[in-house]
Amino acid sequence: MMDNFKSKFKSLYEKIKKVKHIEIYIAVGLAVLLAIIYFTSLRPSSQKQATENDNLSANYSSSQEYVSYLENKLENVLAMVKGAGDVEVIITLEKGFEYIYLTDEETRTTSNGTIVTTSSVVMIDGSPILQEEIYPIIKGVVIVAQGASDVSVRMDMLSVLQTVIDIDNSKINIIEGE
Repeated sequence: MMDNFKSKFKSLYEKIKKVKHIEIYIAVGLAVLLAIIYFTSLRPSSQKQATENDNLSANYSSSQEYVSYLENKLENVLAMVKGAGDVEVIITLEKGFEYIYLTDEETRTTSNGTIVTTSSVVMIDGSPILQEEIYPIIKGVVIVAQGASDVSVRMDMLSVLQTVIDIDNSKINIIEGE
């Protein structure tokens, strides 16, 4: 049995040895294999990212849900600041979500010379097409933290908050809690 395997392997080796430019075929085969591996590994991550972006707006059916999400995230991050202790965050909004829908404008001149422009929302299958979704504008943030009496803790929290939500210092109030 082993001799039969060796003879088949030897005959296969001899056939491969007779092929001209075998190196090119091997290189092309490896390149195709690497390309397949590369593109299959990219596709799931790009689909995952697109799905996460699509779900981002779907996760918040209201401005209040969005605020709760932000408050929880900020509480978790700020509590990790050295010396912060227990942290509570309150966020107020200037206005809620704003949706801008795709519109079709038609301009025409009437018989008496006046120009009339009509605008209508573009609909597909009875649903308007969303052109842009503008997230709520944050009006102010209050942070109550046990370690807020320490100036360095307060400055670290301020820095984190400005980095995460890009808000002006005048709209942030950090106070010491119990």
